[in-house]
Amino acid sequence: MAQTILVVDDDPVQRRLLEAAISRSGMSVVTAPGGQPALDLINGPRGEQIALVLLDLVMPDMGGLEVLAKLRPTNAELPIIVLTAKGGIDSAVEAMRAGANDFLVKPASPERIAVSIRNQLKIGTLSGEVKQLKKRSDNKLTFDDLIASSPEMKQVFRLGTRAAQSDIPILIEGESGAGKELIARAIQGTSARAGKPFVTVNCGAIPENLIESILFGHEKGSFTGASDKHLGKFQEADGGTLFLDEIGELRLDMQVKLLRALQEGEVDPVGSKRPVKVDVRIISATNRDLGQMAKDGGFREDLYYRLNVFPIMVPSLRDRPADIAPLAQHFIARFAAEEHKLVAGLTAEATQLLARFSWPGNVRQLENTIFRAVVLCDAAHLDVCDFPQIAAAMGVEASHRNAFVAPAAAVINGHAAPALPAGSPYALSVTDGAGHIRKFEELESEIIRMAISRYDGHMSEVARRLSIGRSTLYRKLKEFGLEGSVGEAVSESTIEAETAIEEALRKAG
Repeated sequence: MAQTILVVDDDPVQRRLLEAAISRSGMSVVTAPGGQPALDLINGPRGEQIALVLLDLVMPDMGGLEVLAKLRPTNAELPIIVLTAKGGIDSAVEAMRAGANDFLVKPASPERIAVSIRNQLKIGTLSGEVKQLKKRSDNKLTFDDLIASSPEMKQVFRLGTRAAQSDIPILIEGESGAGKELIARAIQGTSARAGKPFVTVNCGAIPENLIESILFGHEKGSFTGASDKHLGKFQEADGGTLFLDEIGELRLDMQVKLLRALQEGEVDPVGSKRPVKVDVRIISATNRDLGQMAKDGGFREDLYYRLNVFPIMVPSLRDRPADIAPLAQHFIARFAAEEHKLVAGLTAEATQLLARFSWPGNVRQLENTIFRAVVLCDAAHLDVCDFPQIAAAMGVEASHRNAFVAPAAAVINGHAAPALPAGSPYALSVTDGAGHIRKFEELESEIIRMAISRYDGHMSEVARRLSIGRSTLYRKLKEFGLEGSVGEAVSESTIEAETAIEEALRKAG
């Protein structure tokens, strides 16, 4: 899904000019004819989709400064670029003081508008990443910072929030790469231990001869090479949380000592004469079936019951497909900003492809796949051809852009889109039933109908994809008798207005 830009201007010609300029950059556009409609849109159900606002300063119903004053208390992070015909230092300073992020003087060239939008989106993305990293380093990450919209993950968040209200031991189960550590960090950040140490131990990566020393610490001279006193992970996590990742890989002899540490609330450093009291909240994680391991003797039953007091199962990514698109969009925004790319989102075909893939590596695999695609992509949107390995695994042809077949049904401004030919959607036959080449007018009409259906009736996008002007597109609609399907009359005045807008765009560009 492309990033959505809200254009707020009372002048319909200016709105259309800005819409066309932004659409050329590969971004989605919604418009509002005044300040109050813009506020209603931002505060409504579609408000979360808006990534940036292009705001006219002078409007009859509500000026841009008043809109800024009402927006900033509740939408402090939303980038806002103001436009005005009155270009002066005083106007710029007043707008910036009111909370604007940038200032453009009309008429601004399409290139200048696109650069300003890209810069603000990049700044916003990087600022969000910095805040996220700071919260993570401060151990204050919460469930509100995690990206998930599926009912399955919402249930995980509810359980995690409940568990955070006490120091109950938690066992997080789930496949590798599903996000178990992030859930553990969110539990810590939501609890009374937020901001305290969060210490991670990968139980499967500790050398066998150092497990006890790493977990419980050692005294100076307690064994060969122990030249200094070393605090173990338990003491490092004192007052905070100890996250035991891949707990199923821990050796049986160490499981006994771990059980004692959990029961007594104290550890015995190697070479120490007395135990050390610790105040630690234990969160464990595993991608194995600990219950079955306990039955088979591969894991101590008493330790299993000690750890498995509050189990949380993190579903795999294939079991929560509703999370794939928002996660992918988040990764695209992040990597595009980091790699200085102009990638804005996914095409509808690529979104469908990713949603249908099973993702055996879960979120970690999705992240790395998006990273590779962004690095190699030179277009405004990632398409099926940018995911050759995924497409090959799905048996989809990905040799060129828009190769993936999508459903043909579409609704345009409340009206049914023109029907496509029988057979495979978006399949164009150049011959008729007798094997003769079809008339050019028929092919042209069919291509336009396909484009209208594919791009859901967004006429600016249809015209851009067909590399024709909107005025030409409207003429074709009228010529082929398709004007009724777009929900508006294609009159000569409409065509003349579109021609005037295209001429103004050519001069501005």
